[in-house]
Amino acid sequence: MTDFATVPDAPRSDNLDLLATLAADLTAINYTVDGVAELLGDDANQALARDQTVPATLVLRNDQDALATVVKLWLLASDVPADLLAQALPGARVETLAHLGLIEPAPESGMVRAAVDLRPYGWPAAHEGEKDINLWVSSDLGAHQRPGVLRKDHVLGIGQASLTLAQGTIRRDVEHALDLGTGCGIQLFHLLHHAKTVVATDISERALAFTRFNLTLNAPQLGLTDADFDKNNPQARVSLRLGSLLEPVAGESFDLVVSNPPFVITPRHRGEQSSDQFTYRDGGMAGDAIVATLVRELPSILKPGGTAKMLGNWEVTKDSTVDAENQAQWHARPAQWLAAGTEAWFIQREQVSPGGYAETWLQDASQGRDSAAYIDAYEDYLLDFASRNVVGIGFGYILLRRPAVGEEPSEPRFEEILYPIEQPVGPHLADALDRLQWLKQRPNIADEHLLSASDVTEERHQKPGAEHPGVILLRQGAGLRRTNLLSTELAGFVSASDGDLTAGQIIGALAVLLERDDPEFVDALSSDVRNLVRDGFLIPAALEDGSMAGEAQ
Repeated sequence: MTDFATVPDAPRSDNLDLLATLAADLTAINYTVDGVAELLGDDANQALARDQTVPATLVLRNDQDALATVVKLWLLASDVPADLLAQALPGARVETLAHLGLIEPAPESGMVRAAVDLRPYGWPAAHEGEKDINLWVSSDLGAHQRPGVLRKDHVLGIGQASLTLAQGTIRRDVEHALDLGTGCGIQLFHLLHHAKTVVATDISERALAFTRFNLTLNAPQLGLTDADFDKNNPQARVSLRLGSLLEPVAGESFDLVVSNPPFVITPRHRGEQSSDQFTYRDGGMAGDAIVATLVRELPSILKPGGTAKMLGNWEVTKDSTVDAENQAQWHARPAQWLAAGTEAWFIQREQVSPGGYAETWLQDASQGRDSAAYIDAYEDYLLDFASRNVVGIGFGYILLRRPAVGEEPSEPRFEEILYPIEQPVGPHLADALDRLQWLKQRPNIADEHLLSASDVTEERHQKPGAEHPGVILLRQGAGLRRTNLLSTELAGFVSASDGDLTAGQIIGALAVLLERDDPEFVDALSSDVRNLVRDGFLIPAALEDGSMAGEAQ
């Protein structure tokens, strides 16, 4: 592993024994996600997840036990007595914590305060009988912990975007994976549980230092040994590399790439240097160019059959192709980014106005404390968007796939899902890819047996006294939770899909029943059935038996 163990203004990770001792101390006091939740109670714990520290501060005001002291220090960023911290973490010792860059003297004598955020993180075990994963993650303190505008090379911690990407990534065993723009390492930790080797890159040296510290502190839980931290070991499971976009991995290929890139669209200023930008969110390119670049170039480093999963923003402009209602189509720009032969699935989860976007990101970096500067920055956003005729900014998932050798790519898919979906959604995206491959291999599904998915329900709506329903809806209770409006014949097909008859037999019976025994009817209904299979409303009986690849966490 490349050595980022002693980067200035970042935690040190050059002594594995010291970090092992700290990990033992944290384990002993149950400094875990569950331990903190139990200590704080539901209300204060949920408030803390929203970056609201007051309820937790009130709960722990008179609590001086070990876990409370550590929570006050690293989660609430409160000053704590040095002697209480020494009692809470007896093995690590206060002097060692200061040497590691985790604490610093507070203004009041005998008190110390956090130099970084160090919090528990984890997820349930992948299989019954296995232990849940409990880790600790260091990052820079947020503005809710230490007031003031963030430093430009701020290293972001566990945020909603990183959790969204982690929940949406397909967790199947792979040989070689890449975490592009690793930050403090959240995606890397997950990858190490289902990839044999992982490369993690970032443009920030401080970010890689935080990542190395986190890897070292959690080495046993991540399956890493001392050999993996030897920078001269070519067989190490992890490689940390400094550089922009695909430069650090030139000439390599991967089975899986994940990326939460610095996709935030930030106004450019005359004379602005890269050091003036927030590296954790600003990729240094105008508009949505960094997302466009990655969408175009990531497939070039994928192995045949490999996938890339990322988050991104995209601009919706006035001159986008418009639909029948004269509304700008959000996918007009992303559709132009795709390289030939790339399979792509964009899922827009949100779209906001230029003003709403400006407010979100000015608040994110605590740039609203100076009212005059806030007004200027807000105007910069509006002028920047206006210069490109931007009327909205979309956010969502991007799934890219390089077809296997000899495989024809499917058409790009653009889908807008603005309502809550099931999390983690990664397993459902994996199943969707399986169904797509199944459909590719069967241009004609007449001989196939299909089943209604177990989470699917049907709704029928009709006016009082009406003989037949006017609206028939098919709803998913899991995954992407889509709703599909059914025709009478398609509703009849779904009702008969219990695996006994083939799709061709059901379509033939409906053609006779509805007196529609013509090729156009058969072709149209067959196409609608294929779409229901693609979206998971209908499941091939061959895949229902669990033959889809298993999911890891």
